[in-house]
Amino acid sequence: MTALAQNATYSDLPPLPEYQTTPMPPLLPPIPDKLLTVILPIAAYWVLSMLFHWIDTKDYFPQYRLHTPAEVSSRNKVSRWEVVRDVVIQQVIQTAVGWLLGMTEPDDLVGKEEYDVAIWARRIRITQRAIPELLALLGLNAHGLAKNLNPSHPVLAGVILGGRYSALATTATASGGFGKSAAEFTSWEKMLASAIYWYIVPAVQYSIAVVVVDSWQYFLHRAMHMNKWMYTTIHSRHHRLYVPYAYGALYNHPVEGFLLDTLGASVAYKLAAMNTRQGMWFFTASTFKTVDDHCGYALPWDPLQRLTSNNAGYHDVHHQSWGIKTNFSQPFFTFWDRVLGTVWTGGDVSARYEKARIAAQKKVDHENAETAITHSNAADSTTADPRPYLDDRKNATDLASIPLKDQLPLPPQGKAELQAAGSRQQVLDDEDDGGAQVLVQEAAEEKEARSLLRRKGRRRTASSLSQADSLRGLKDRVTGSMHGRAGALIGMESNR
Repeated sequence: MTALAQNATYSDLPPLPEYQTTPMPPLLPPIPDKLLTVILPIAAYWVLSMLFHWIDTKDYFPQYRLHTPAEVSSRNKVSRWEVVRDVVIQQVIQTAVGWLLGMTEPDDLVGKEEYDVAIWARRIRITQRAIPELLALLGLNAHGLAKNLNPSHPVLAGVILGGRYSALATTATASGGFGKSAAEFTSWEKMLASAIYWYIVPAVQYSIAVVVVDSWQYFLHRAMHMNKWMYTTIHSRHHRLYVPYAYGALYNHPVEGFLLDTLGASVAYKLAAMNTRQGMWFFTASTFKTVDDHCGYALPWDPLQRLTSNNAGYHDVHHQSWGIKTNFSQPFFTFWDRVLGTVWTGGDVSARYEKARIAAQKKVDHENAETAITHSNAADSTTADPRPYLDDRKNATDLASIPLKDQLPLPPQGKAELQAAGSRQQVLDDEDDGGAQVLVQEAAEEKEARSLLRRKGRRRTASSLSQADSLRGLKDRVTGSMHGRAGALIGMESNR
């Protein structure tokens, strides 16, 4: 397709270049980009999942595990085969929707880029026309100012004149006016236009997509926890994984998988007005982030876990019986949790997180606001606004029948206490995959973790005492040796 420059309306502006478009070559020939957009997120899901599964089976980073392998097998209420089956079902639905979405999109074309950059350069030139009027409001004469600047700074003089870059000295008229616009754009206009077209606009599109998908998933995800029917009928399936692992990230009820993940990402893609190639990277990045959030490791060198606090540790709280009605945000940022008060406020309440932190040889300072796992501070529980959990303790009617010894870990007083009560009541509401046995089992795991920590503490104390005794013995031996040498020297002096 060929388009001629359209100059009728903008006769005083530089002309637009002609262009001829051709279909964009596929990223990975011979696979069309629209098909690759469907394939790549699924491939990314299984490649990253299998990487974490390989790390699991080889036990390469046990010090960074959020939970032990025994917890994965004992606390989860679904087999790995069922997880794989349901993930594949969701990905079949995802593929069908992605293919239909691709059919609604025009084919991506190349060859028009220079023209589109010139359009932005025109917009920059037109925007400059307001500068003389703005200077006049400040009491400045744009023509006089430009005339003084022209010998040393001709480009700046042209900007002040409203985008008229003629040579002022040679185009001045008898009436004191200046020449018309130059026949082409200046270098700075071209550079800025290129930056807008190639970098700023895509960055804005990706930002819009992230905001849309985060908002979509937060409010729908939260609704599935606040509505008892939606939770027990649909969303509770995902929470059969009380100890998440990587390839269980998309283990969902098919209805949830469609509404929360597939439809949410599709709406974000459409509202951000992305092209096929942009959508390919957005869907793949979202998939990587979702898998990483369920990987079960707090890896200090994982870039996805360092860029945002919405990571594996943050989301793991949401899968525990005491935090299931908190930390709804996913997959990118925690903005909505923090604005609407649904972020977990109890700190690293579980001894299992403490154990992981000790295994990682990280210094623990409970008076420090830094938190390595949950990214929350227990001190906030007493000062945080208790909304939206004001009625959760009162509504936790079934929780009153559960002995306190089976409600471990105990959250700090305040908002975290309300959050834990509401979360545990939701587990009790889920008769099929939850119930009191989940709380009993988690309390037993917590007791075991605390017992292990106490044993480690005693071993460290004994080791420290033994080391101190050894040092004292060494000191005594060195001192005695020196005294002996001193006596010999004194004796020698006496003999003399």
